[in-house]
Amino acid sequence: MHRSKTLTLAAALLAPFALAGDFSGAQALEYTKAIVAFGPRPAGTPALQKTQAYIVQQLKAMGWTVIEDAFPAKTPVGVLQMKNIIAFRKGTSGKALVVSGHYDTKRFPFRFVGANDGGASAGILLEFARAFKDRSLKSDLYLVFFDGEEAVKDWTATDSLYGSRHLAERWQKDGTNARISALINLDMIGDRDLHIVSEMYSSEPLRRLLWQVAAQLGEAKRFDGQELPIEDDHVPFLRLGVRALDLIDFEYGPNHGWWHTPEDTLDKLSAESLQAVGKVVMETLRRLDQ
Repeated sequence: MHRSKTLTLAAALLAPFALAGDFSGAQALEYTKAIVAFGPRPAGTPALQKTQAYIVQQLKAMGWTVIEDAFPAKTPVGVLQMKNIIAFRKGTSGKALVVSGHYDTKRFPFRFVGANDGGASAGILLEFARAFKDRSLKSDLYLVFFDGEEAVKDWTATDSLYGSRHLAERWQKDGTNARISALINLDMIGDRDLHIVSEMYSSEPLRRLLWQVAAQLGEAKRFDGQELPIEDDHVPFLRLGVRALDLIDFEYGPNHGWWHTPEDTLDKLSAESLQAVGKVVMETLRRLDQ
């Protein structure tokens, strides 16, 4: 099984590539602005509920099947109601491709709007929904907006990744995980000075494919960050045998000084960074779909 998947990726590496079509980094930034306008969005808050309604409204208007995956999450402050939002488009091959990211923000005593950390990943997912709404893929396509990525208090195995842990277990039980050819998770990908790290937990064959696509599309300079192991929403799926990759820029501001601070604001983002990530991911999905 593992060898055959590797051979599939090897074939994809050799396939002719086509430039991503109508993905718009500028539109992804507009979606991000709309989400950030709801303010701080920790799990279980009214602001996040408004964000959920906005995301669902946008997806339905674009013709996607929308699954609202609501669940109670046990947290250090009690049970919080959380909700993953899943946009689904059926293919013909029986296989599935997944692009994911989170839309919640970390709880802080100061005002934290999470433009890059939570906002940009949700904004780019909405733009993928727009760019793919009239495109046919052989694979089923899932766009997953995770709730509860952030720790409610301090990051631990049980206080973090609530939405992805829940969905990974659900999809393991119903057989969806077994159909997934690749899951690409996006986090903190709007930084105007973008340097995507080589995340060390991620699937190496999948990372090689995406990095080759980035080089062929002239975006290698944005995929040149250091090697780092980062626990993110891809990890619960990796643990269950799903081939998954995390795209994250973990060099946000001088000495990483804008991460989880009031400085994570829209002026730190750029449409060019979102455009680069969008076109590379779209082309990677096309190759995986062959």
